[in-house]
Amino acid sequence: MSNPIEIPFETTILVRDSCLCLHVQRAARALARRFDDALRPLGLTSGQFSLLMSLNRPRPPTIGSVSALLAMDRTTLTANLKPLERRGLVAVAPDENDRRSRLLTLTPAGKVLLASAVPIWKTAHAEIERLLPDSDPDRLRADLLALS
Repeated sequence: MSNPIEIPFETTILVRDSCLCLHVQRAARALARRFDDALRPLGLTSGQFSLLMSLNRPRPPTIGSVSALLAMDRTTLTANLKPLERRGLVAVAPDENDRRSRLLTLTPAGKVLLASAVPIWKTAHAEIERLLPDSDPDRLRADLLALS
């Protein structure tokens, strides 16, 4: 029989206190909950809002370009599109120039819902930035972008 490996509790404390991944994950979940709560009256989650907003472009984007923007694999994006399609907020159609590609379009109902969500997002976003009184939100965004 071998002796079990023991990891010192101090290591647990070190990871708890210093792990950037842990702190970013915790902050991301907390932020998502705040936006989910704010957008709930519209029947949207924060992820759905981001997905709808990513489709608000002059020309319909491909699944590939949206998955890259949202740092989401294609299968996850496709799964996230399904409920929005069922609600009539998003249309998915083949690209006439490349039948293998799919183009994503906000429907008129999707645009109306997104327009209703923007003021809610702005209010929630301003409240969150106020929670960082001694911080620079622009610097935080730049730092997070550097990591992504």
